[in-house]
Amino acid sequence: MSEELRRNMPLFPIGTVMTLTDLSARQIRYYEQHELILPARTSGNQRLFSYNDVERLLEIKKLIDRGINMAGIKQVIRPAAKPAQEAAGMTDENEEQPKELTDSELYRRLKQELVTGNRRGQVSLIQGELSRFFKI
Repeated sequence: MSEELRRNMPLFPIGTVMTLTDLSARQIRYYEQHELILPARTSGNQRLFSYNDVERLLEIKKLIDRGINMAGIKQVIRPAAKPAQEAAGMTDENEEQPKELTDSELYRRLKQELVTGNRRGQVSLIQGELSRFFKI
């Protein structure tokens, strides 16, 4: 059995992971919700964690202890997975958008977002870009 296969094999229930990482079940589920870890599930929907999942949780815990917020943790943790996704052709449509939007294009997208609503897990354009339309 290869080392990589062994490290990715789901073995540990959440109780064991809580003991190993000194994190609460709620914290572990929160990191899963933010897709920082993706534990396997049994047929009974029980989470099973691998060695790599435990190591990632310990890395997240270190970053939290250093005072890094969730957005910063996502930037530190996710780039490692991004090249593999790009190689497999799994890039998001949103990543193909131009960096700088014209005011008219931004206005159109903001209006569309307000009408259709924000899709789950997608960052809203309203957060940060709306300030371009107001003079302070």
